[in-house]
Amino acid sequence: MSMMDKLKQMLKGHEEQAGQGIDKAGDFVDGKTQGKYSGQVDMAQEKLKEQLRNEGQGGTTPPPPPPQ
Repeated sequence: MSMMDKLKQMLKGHEEQAGQGIDKAGDFVDGKTQGKYSGQVDMAQEKLKEQLRNEGQGGTTPPPPPPQ
């Protein structure tokens, strides 16, 4: 069993708390970088939350779009 599978099992049923943790971690990074990378941090937070929602619904996550 991979580490990602173990994390998914641990988070199952705790999506709200995990989302709050994602927000808190993003705010911490924004504070440490003085907001210099806030756009990238916000995008990462949204992608993580989206993946968390998809996993919580039992669905699979679609592959990321190809780089442009």
